[in-house]
Amino acid sequence: MPNDTSIVPGRTFQAVSERWYDYSIVVYPHHTDYGGVVWHGQYLAWLEEARVEYLDSLGVSFAELVSLGCDLPVVDLSLRYHRALKLGDCALVRTRMSEIDGVRLHWDYKIESQSDNLLYLSGKVTLVTVDRQRGKIMRQIPPNIKNILLKLASEQ
Repeated sequence: MPNDTSIVPGRTFQAVSERWYDYSIVVYPHHTDYGGVVWHGQYLAWLEEARVEYLDSLGVSFAELVSLGCDLPVVDLSLRYHRALKLGDCALVRTRMSEIDGVRLHWDYKIESQSDNLLYLSGKVTLVTVDRQRGKIMRQIPPNIKNILLKLASEQ
């Protein structure tokens, strides 16, 4: 994988306390079923959006990773639904990288209300680095990306 100078290691963190990154969401009609309750699969889309935004805030553009031949597919997913989000609700998707284990990136998630700290969902997601051209898991994370991610994981 070629070295890409547009992935900038010194970019400022946008994380909040405890290094959680907050991503605001609003529940719109297309997120819900006929009863106005968020469809379970929508939560996955919000988790991915928050993760991609967090990485982008650190200078790791997902689009650049893909163009460099690196992909980060989900290989393990565990979610716990605590209460349902409903049409019109506003919430925060909170995410942080908890650990790097070889080429596995472990992420924690919480979806909470913005005002009264109600917990809607908690979860864990594991990603691996994959060489898109070969379609195989990489032996190691590319150094320019690993340096940023190691710093992120070590500050948890």
